[in-house]
Amino acid sequence: MSGREKLHRLVKRVPKGRVVTYGQLAKAVRLRGGARAAGRALAACPKGRGIPWHRVVGAGGKILVRESLAALQRRLLESEGVAMINGQVQLAIYGWRFSPKKRQFAALPRGGHQLRSAVSSARDML
Repeated sequence: MSGREKLHRLVKRVPKGRVVTYGQLAKAVRLRGGARAAGRALAACPKGRGIPWHRVVGAGGKILVRESLAALQRRLLESEGVAMINGQVQLAIYGWRFSPKKRQFAALPRGGHQLRSAVSSARDML
């Protein structure tokens, strides 16, 4: 199985309401070329295979695709309950982290009601 195929399979495992970074994916599947190669692999992902490309963001939670797709990515993430502040996903809340020892991903804690309400309040102010 090629690195691209492994990456596509891994992206399919990212649960709704969670995100992962290009760098995390590249490291997880040991993709040569790092985050940029992961971005190219996702850009070339076959249509109609159910790969949730919108759950992959740049370092720091930034949306890195061009604006026509960026608006779609924001809408898709928001429809899954992912809040953004100043156009960035809060990775501490919505990140899905890879555990290299177990070779699997795990959801990060969502941060409880206080953090979610703070994010919601900040989003309402924007």
